[in-house]
Amino acid sequence: QISLMEYGGGSVQAGGSLRLSCVASGYVYCMAWFRQAAGKQREALATIAGPHTITYVDSVRGRFSLSRDDDKDTLYLQLNDLKPEDTAVYYCAAAPFGGGCSTGRSFNYWGQGTQVTVSS
Repeated sequence: QISLMEYGGGSVQAGGSLRLSCVASGYVYCMAWFRQAAGKQREALATIAGPHTITYVDSVRGRFSLSRDDDKDTLYLQLNDLKPEDTAVYYCAAAPFGGGCSTGRSFNYWGQGTQVTVSS
């Protein structure tokens, strides 16, 4: 029903920046970013409910910034001051209105992910 496609990943040196984008096939009320490093569990990063209600996890607060452009049905994640431990596949997720918009909820739609690699 809703397709998501991430892009903008790549390889950068520590301290560098990347901007990730998630293009959706339509508007979805709740959207989020996750990541999964090799050999580790998937980790929630941030959520946005509607236009303004943004929540970050402590590990990325102050370095990562989430935003959305509803005219383009696009979600963004600005990654700043990247560290080697940020190396992971970054995923976009979405869920319709209802059921809240926390990282612990079930998300209906997922992208395929985009690789971010940070070298020291």
